[in-house]
Amino acid sequence: MLKKLCLMIALAATPVFATDAVPVSPVDAWQEDHTTRFTAGDVVLDDFKWVARPVVVFADTAADPRFVQQMDLLSERPGDLAERDVVIITDTDGAHMSDLRRKLRPRGFMLVLMGKDGIVYLRKPQPWSVREISRSIDKMPLRQQEERDRR
Repeated sequence: MLKKLCLMIALAATPVFATDAVPVSPVDAWQEDHTTRFTAGDVVLDDFKWVARPVVVFADTAADPRFVQQMDLLSERPGDLAERDVVIITDTDGAHMSDLRRKLRPRGFMLVLMGKDGIVYLRKPQPWSVREISRSIDKMPLRQQEERDRR
């Protein structure tokens, strides 16, 4: 009993250092680096509501040529996406029904663009360039308001 008590006191007195790992939420990680990409299992869409515009890329496998092409296209102009508060989320496990798959119901490859309000604005069965995605975002009322407020 005395041994247990001494161990409990010793553990309670153990200092916590700044180097101790603190779990970082996906939103915090994205706010730190807007080019951070997430997999479907790592995020909850509602966490990004009113913070970012999710672009969700679905495929049944990471080897799908359309998925590979889409990821290459998104990599070409990351600054344009970051400027528009885009968070990229991927789901390449067609055999597992993630929460995103249940909600958005993709069939094979699909690109989904959502607004900060959580509404699906665009579904595409083929890869889209950052330029096309940016144009769609720039037509959203909230984005237009952000631009007016920035001026």
